[in-house]
Amino acid sequence: MMSSRYAALKAVLSLMLAARAHRWIGTAAGGCGAIFMLHHVRPQARDGFAPNRLLEVTPQFLDETLRVVKARGLEPVSIGEAHRRLVSGEGGKRFAVFTLDDGYRDNLVHAAPVFRRHACPFTVYVTSRFASGEGILWWEIIEEAIRRSTSLTVGEGSSQRRIDVSTTTRKSAAFEALMRRVRRVGEPTRNPLVFDLARQAGFEPHDLCRDLCMSWDEIRELAADPLVTIGAHTRTHPILTNLDEEEAREDISTGRDELEQALGRPVEHLAFPVGDASAASDREYRLARMLGFKTAVTTRKGLVHPSDAAGRLERLSRVTLNGHFQSTRYVELFLSGAPYALANRLQLSG
Repeated sequence: MMSSRYAALKAVLSLMLAARAHRWIGTAAGGCGAIFMLHHVRPQARDGFAPNRLLEVTPQFLDETLRVVKARGLEPVSIGEAHRRLVSGEGGKRFAVFTLDDGYRDNLVHAAPVFRRHACPFTVYVTSRFASGEGILWWEIIEEAIRRSTSLTVGEGSSQRRIDVSTTTRKSAAFEALMRRVRRVGEPTRNPLVFDLARQAGFEPHDLCRDLCMSWDEIRELAADPLVTIGAHTRTHPILTNLDEEEAREDISTGRDELEQALGRPVEHLAFPVGDASAASDREYRLARMLGFKTAVTTRKGLVHPSDAAGRLERLSRVTLNGHFQSTRYVELFLSGAPYALANRLQLSG
């Protein structure tokens, strides 16, 4: 089931396509390139309640996207090459960078063969504790606990309440409410909550990490491919703005250190977990600069522009390949920059 938010967005984008907005907004909105953001790449087999489906696309759609990118004249490059072009001020052909967050096993099994078929470089941002099998994928744990249950108890003492999750509609509402709740709190509050949900649903929360994420051996196997860049995605995948500055710096730097130790090479690029304005802001951008990363990407929506080379390399926007928008017509619309230009105009006039 698609949330009301994504249904509304899809309606707006469909109107823009019908109005051919990507034709009349102008070519300047297209910038010098695009950094695509993905998470899971796998065949879709789940029906009904699947709120994290927005984080997955099929290998077929990835293949179609690569064909569109090439047909529109964009050159697929690594994040390192994109950084070089931005810093040097080199003009010329627009570029496309493909990035995948978290370090899921399907990146190796399903995504890598597609990229190799197209000789396309790609970057995988790895959370080091996920690679160790000790990560807490709280968004996946919440979904799995709700999927397995007809009711769940949340809270303690007088604040304890039972949630009815017996239907798909109620499951979706509970998922959105719990996600809002856990995003507002730090690990000391969040982890006991999601662990308890898993206990009630009868599964071990770390098992999801081990099932879904690449091990260190698999990451080393992937990293041996010359098309692949491994980037940092912190140690524990926290919402960094929920941490104090020293905690945030430590989680970012330790995640990189563990990757460098495992791979025996420098890790120069970073992706902020969650990465929107509530999870990464000026303090986090400053930390990325201080720690010496060449680039840091967010989940803020937009294309790359030459002006990003001047003080914005630590806050780069990306184009989301979203499971709810698996059509090449949306890819073409995003590559035009029209949705982002329109959003900026509405903000300026609001």
